[in-house]
Amino acid sequence: MSQTPLTQTDDIAFALTKLYPIQGELSAEEVTALVEEMARFCREVVAPHRLPSDKAGCRFDGGTVTCPPAYKGIFAAWKEGGWQSLCADPAHGGQGLPFALWAALKELLATADMAFSLCPTLTAGAVECLETYASEEQAARLLPPLVEGRWNGTMNLTEPGAGSDLSQVRTKAEPLGDGRFAIHGQKIYITYGENDLAENTLHLVLARLPDAPAGSRGISLFAVPKLLPDGTRNAARCGGIEHKLGIHGSPTCTMLFEGATGEMIGEPNRGLNAMFAMMNNARLQVGIEGVAAGARALELAEAYAETRVQGGLPIARHPDVARMLAEMRATTLMGRFLALEAAACADRGEEARLALLTPIVKAWCTDRGVANASLGVQVHGGMGFVEDAGAAQVLRDSRIAPIYEGTNGIQALDLVTRKVQRDQGATMRAMIAEARAAHPALEAAADALERATATICAAPEAEAAAGATAYLEAAGWVLGCARLAQAAALDGRYAPLRDFALARLLPRAWAACAEVEKPGELLALMA
Repeated sequence: MSQTPLTQTDDIAFALTKLYPIQGELSAEEVTALVEEMARFCREVVAPHRLPSDKAGCRFDGGTVTCPPAYKGIFAAWKEGGWQSLCADPAHGGQGLPFALWAALKELLATADMAFSLCPTLTAGAVECLETYASEEQAARLLPPLVEGRWNGTMNLTEPGAGSDLSQVRTKAEPLGDGRFAIHGQKIYITYGENDLAENTLHLVLARLPDAPAGSRGISLFAVPKLLPDGTRNAARCGGIEHKLGIHGSPTCTMLFEGATGEMIGEPNRGLNAMFAMMNNARLQVGIEGVAAGARALELAEAYAETRVQGGLPIARHPDVARMLAEMRATTLMGRFLALEAAACADRGEEARLALLTPIVKAWCTDRGVANASLGVQVHGGMGFVEDAGAAQVLRDSRIAPIYEGTNGIQALDLVTRKVQRDQGATMRAMIAEARAAHPALEAAADALERATATICAAPEAEAAAGATAYLEAAGWVLGCARLAQAAALDGRYAPLRDFALARLLPRAWAACAEVEKPGELLALMA
C-alpha cells in the first residue's frame, strides 16, 4: 500500500524502540540491528523452502518420522546461530534477552515458515516451564541441550476422549522407587513428538500417580526423554502422524508411552500449574502465528496486486482491492502491536495486564490471521486458489491457530470468567481508559466496551458464556485500534492507516458489544 511503505521489520523495530521500548542495556540501534538480523535469517535461510517443504510434508515409517528434507539444514543453521537461546537464562547457556525480542523472532520465523517455527516454539515453552519448576539439579541437566537447540521439547496434554478437559487425563505414572517413574498411556496431537532434526526430544507429559485424587487436581508433570542418558531408546514411540489441512512440514504425532522412564517436574499433583507456564507461553506465541499469517498473506497479496493489471490499472488501484489490502495491513499491524505489548508486559512483570492480553492476542489475532489469509486468496482471484501462488498455503496453515493451545472459544471464556469477572473489570477498565484517550474517534467504542464490561461482570455464568466470544472480539477491535492510534501519534506515517481503521473497522466493536447485551436469544436455542 503506497500510503504505508513501512515493512514488517520496520513495524517490529518501531514497536520495540518507540511504542514499547525494550528495557535494559540494549540501545534502540542495537534492538533494530537485532531485528534486522532476525529478518535476514528468516528471509534467506527459512523462507525459500516454505512451499517445497509444504509439498514434501512428513513421512512416517515404522515408528520413525522424516521431516521435509530442507528442515535439517534450517534446524542446523538455527542451532548454530544460537537463536533458541535468545531469552533463556544465562545460567543455562541463554542470552538473557527480553521476551519481547523472542516474540519478534517468532513472528518473523512463522512468517517465513509456520510449520518449521512450531519446533522452536514448543522448545521455548519447555525451557520456560523448566526454568520455573525444575529443581536446580534437573535444570542444570535438562536445560542446556534445550537452550542450545540440540534437543527439542514437546507438550503432551491431549488424549483420545480427553481434549480440552484435562480432568479426564488417564496416563499413569508408576513410581519405580528410585525417584524415577514408568509412564503408561497415549497422547495425541503432539507437535514434533518424533522427528529427525534434534539429537533428542524431551517430552513434558501430564500423568497421574497411583494415589492421585480425581480430576484436574490429581495431575502431575513428568519429563520423559526420547533417548536415555546411556543413549538407548526410551519406551516412548510414535504410533503415527496425522494427515492435516495445513502445516504439512510439522509432524503431528500420536505418542505411545509404554513404561517410559520419566522424572517428576515440580510437586506431586501440581502438574497443571507447571504446564500452564508452557501453555501460556504457547498461547501468546500462537497469537503471534496469527499475526504472521496476516503478514505473509499481505506480502503475497500486495506484490500480486501491484503487477496484476485489469482495466488498464494494477488491481491495487481498484477501490475494492485497496479495501482488502488496507484491512489486511491494519489488522495485522494491530495484532502485532497487541502481541508485542503482551510480551513487553511479561518482561516488565505486569502480570494482570499480561493475563488479560493473552487470551485476546491468542484468539483475536488468530481469527484475524485466518480472515487475512482468506482475503489474500481473494486478492489473487483464481490464482489464489492455485497452490503455486502460495496464498492457499497461508490459508491452510493459518486455520489451525484458532484451534490449538485452547480453542478461541475457551480463550473467550478465560477472558470473561478468569480475567474480567475475577477483578470485576478493573484491569480491563484501565485499558479502556487508555484507549479512550488515544483518539477522539475511540470514545464511543470505548464507552460501549465499558458498558459491555459491566454487563459481563454482573452476568450469571451461562449469560457470560453466551457473550464471551463477542466480548473478546469487541476488546480486540477497541484495543487494536487504540494501539494503531498511539503509533500514529508517535509516527505520522501510520496516520492514514489509523484513519482507515477508525472509520471502517472500529464499528465492528459496537456490533460485538451489542451481541454481549443479548445473551438470551442464544440461550433460548439451547433450551
